[in-house]
Amino acid sequence: MTNLFRMIPTWGRWLLGISGVLLIMGMFAMVFSFTPEQSQKHEKIGMVLPYGTNAPGWSGSHYQGMKSACESFDAELLVRENVTTDGCVQAIQELLDEGAGMIFLCGNTYPSAAQEIITQNPKTAFATTAIGADAPNLTVYFARMQQGRYLAGALAAMRTKSNVIGYVASMPKAPVIREINAFTLGARRMNPNVHVVVAWSGVWAEPETEAATTRRLIEKTGADVVTYHQDDQAVPDTCETLGVEYIGFNAWLPESTNCLGSVICRWDIYYRHVIQQYLKGEQNVVKNRWIGVDQGAIWLAEVPEKIGLETGYALVNLRHEIESRRHPIFRGPIRDNTGVLRVSDGEVVRDDTLIYRMDWFVEGVEFLGD
Repeated sequence: MTNLFRMIPTWGRWLLGISGVLLIMGMFAMVFSFTPEQSQKHEKIGMVLPYGTNAPGWSGSHYQGMKSACESFDAELLVRENVTTDGCVQAIQELLDEGAGMIFLCGNTYPSAAQEIITQNPKTAFATTAIGADAPNLTVYFARMQQGRYLAGALAAMRTKSNVIGYVASMPKAPVIREINAFTLGARRMNPNVHVVVAWSGVWAEPETEAATTRRLIEKTGADVVTYHQDDQAVPDTCETLGVEYIGFNAWLPESTNCLGSVICRWDIYYRHVIQQYLKGEQNVVKNRWIGVDQGAIWLAEVPEKIGLETGYALVNLRHEIESRRHPIFRGPIRDNTGVLRVSDGEVVRDDTLIYRMDWFVEGVEFLGD
């Protein structure tokens, strides 16, 4: 080999030496510049929230779930909190500039406001909780909270003595209506004489308005068990003040003699699954992702011992029915609150109807007047 090298002219030896140096420099450049950039891109997850990360309820539960999921994959979580609809595009751009390869939009109004920036970044994977949003690089996700609501309704019906259950709700949007109906179906399965009285607050998170609505509901109807669909904890706080039993939503509530439990979603289970797919390059394969009781994601948590063994066993049996899919919640016959047959005997309401076209209320739902 030495003799062969000596046979090469001097200028050729120089050329080989320079080529070798350039080759080594190129390899170092690939290692120290290209690889980390690619790695960082795939390890940064963005999240846009309408309220603060410490806010109990919607934003807090999503943040804690995402934080846990990112820690599982050693991914860096980039968060923009307290983001309004008008500020959504700026928040997304900031996350893109910081290298987020997947961005979760946890607000119902975000996708419509951000449609242009979503489509302008086809290599970025987006996901949202907003029903009806659509783009090639966008996935819609949500939890089958109606399963937890069904169990909560059953529990409320077994606790009420007045046969009047109060339900404070933001506004008549499809997800809200779906969960009110599921709650009422669960309640009337256990007690056909129960009435669920809905009071619309007209807001998602305005504690003073929600507190006033809760007080008016309880005082006018005599409801002795209350639940809610709001993004904060003003309703349970008001129930505590008035000494009325309640069932929480989307938050782990402090122990109290008035708290009967809380409908919880384990968002970490969902986020782990989606982030894993993203890291494998399989994001946005499915356009609509749903998780429920059968994945261990939906709980009726913090149920106290005071409900008694009989009530506890009844709830366990209902949960097993849902897990095994032996009892679809929206299986007919189901009549609406005007007496019209909406779902025939044995018919099961499909997901697309539950998601997009549930604009009616089941029998047993009433509304609080002025």
